[in-house]
Amino acid sequence: MKWIIGLLSRYIPRHIQQVIAHRLLIILSVFYRGNRYQDPIDGKTYRKLLPYGQVNKRENALAPLSMSLERHRLIWLYLKEKTDFFSSPQKFLHVAPEYCFLRKFKKQKNLTYITGDLISPWADVKMDVRIIPFADNEFDVAMCNHVFEHVVEDHQAMSEFYRVLKPGGWAIFQVPLDTTRETTFEDFTIISPQDREKHFWQHDHVRLYGRDYGKRLTKAGFEVTENDFIKEIGPELSVRYALPLGEILYICRKNLEDRE
Repeated sequence: MKWIIGLLSRYIPRHIQQVIAHRLLIILSVFYRGNRYQDPIDGKTYRKLLPYGQVNKRENALAPLSMSLERHRLIWLYLKEKTDFFSSPQKFLHVAPEYCFLRKFKKQKNLTYITGDLISPWADVKMDVRIIPFADNEFDVAMCNHVFEHVVEDHQAMSEFYRVLKPGGWAIFQVPLDTTRETTFEDFTIISPQDREKHFWQHDHVRLYGRDYGKRLTKAGFEVTENDFIKEIGPELSVRYALPLGEILYICRKNLEDRE
């Protein structure tokens, strides 16, 4: 069964996987009803959440109805509690838009919401993060999670996001990160899906970021805040919302004086 799932994940487009998975999860959610865990994105409660992860499977990770993972719930809470994202007018570029956020963000009257992706038909714009098809200084906010680890030219992609943000604009860029590594591990001779999964945690990753990830974003021009917002939430709510303990949010801001 495991090898069948592996084949499906490699050869069926991700957006189709998500549609199929969501329909199955709607049915499965009946068996997960309860009140121990709560998804802050849609407010639904569960007795437990689904496990998730190819290499390092995590228990209580995936909320069945919204399909949110731990990082999504943490980002949602950060946006709610630490920013004016839900209240002030924002032109927002969301690349590789997560299923759990799409409908919520589209309903927000304050957002000029533009989604981009290389292959997903859900996205408004077909785009390559190495060549973002927008003018300089166009967006107030950007978000692109778990993408840079797929891109060989990650510095170029980071620099493109810096270019299209307005001076003073900000972004969130999360990636899989091995906190035991001081520096990011790259070896572009590793090309087989099996070897990439072994070394980079997933068959289509090209690197495994280490604790120097923030410095890589800084090299692209950003003022980077490695935000430990998870600590402010506290242990009780962190368990209630099934949040990723220890996850740092990478809040990246374009210098207010950079108008080139």
